[in-house]
Amino acid sequence: MSDALFDLSGQTAIVTGTSRGLGQHFARALAKAGADLILTSRKRDTLLPFEKEIQSLGRKAVSLELDVREQQSIERMVAAAESAFGHLEILVNNAGCNVRKPALDVTWDDWNLILDTNLRGSFFVAQAVARRMIPRRYGRIINIGSVTSVAGYAGLAPYGASRGGIRQLTMSLADDWGKHGITVNCLAPGWFRTEQNKILYENKEWLDYLCDRIPVKRPGAPHDLDSAIVFLAAESSRYITGQTLLVDGGISTGATRALASSAKSAPATAASARSRRKRIPR
Repeated sequence: MSDALFDLSGQTAIVTGTSRGLGQHFARALAKAGADLILTSRKRDTLLPFEKEIQSLGRKAVSLELDVREQQSIERMVAAAESAFGHLEILVNNAGCNVRKPALDVTWDDWNLILDTNLRGSFFVAQAVARRMIPRRYGRIINIGSVTSVAGYAGLAPYGASRGGIRQLTMSLADDWGKHGITVNCLAPGWFRTEQNKILYENKEWLDYLCDRIPVKRPGAPHDLDSAIVFLAAESSRYITGQTLLVDGGISTGATRALASSAKSAPATAASARSRRKRIPR
């Protein structure tokens, strides 16, 4: 297989929400594949150390201020990104937030914060970038979703709704913009430790419970996402659009044991079969 299928040299990628966490891992993976980067955050100064890191990899990097809840901020960022590099090939819609609460405690403002950031913001960033991609008849848009788009989790009602919306939005935009040479896909991580949820991973009882539900028996590590983000950004995924790629260790399969213990159940099953055979008339 040709390395050219995964080579992003000469391309420009916007990654939103790169002040910390998975956003930085996505940007780093794209840079290592050859892409130049537009890094964004609500506070530009927080990006400068990471900008230097990307530049140390031999890539160009520009840091821009962005608040995805404000349309004018989105337009300013995308215009500045195009001005900086002259072309935009890749968008990773990563900026997001969460408020963990029981559903009965969620406030109006909680709901609006999460949906405005995760869903409305992703749409209008994609729209602004797509307008620059369409004249060039090429683009890769990757919306960052979550395993919560395919499974329900208590305490994550607004977040799950926003990520379910991202999954549906991805399909709609893929159908809308495919004729312009733009693919739109969703990368949906499972349970990964981030700044937002690290307190959970410090609870051994909860961590053991989580790992028991994941078929590969461990949470995700950021590097588990590297190949997926590059794949969806590169020529390798040219005939894939409207899809949600779950990188979740298999937890979305349901991960519920149907057998209490394979060691104990196998003999019992065999014994039951022998018993049934004795009762079957010949």
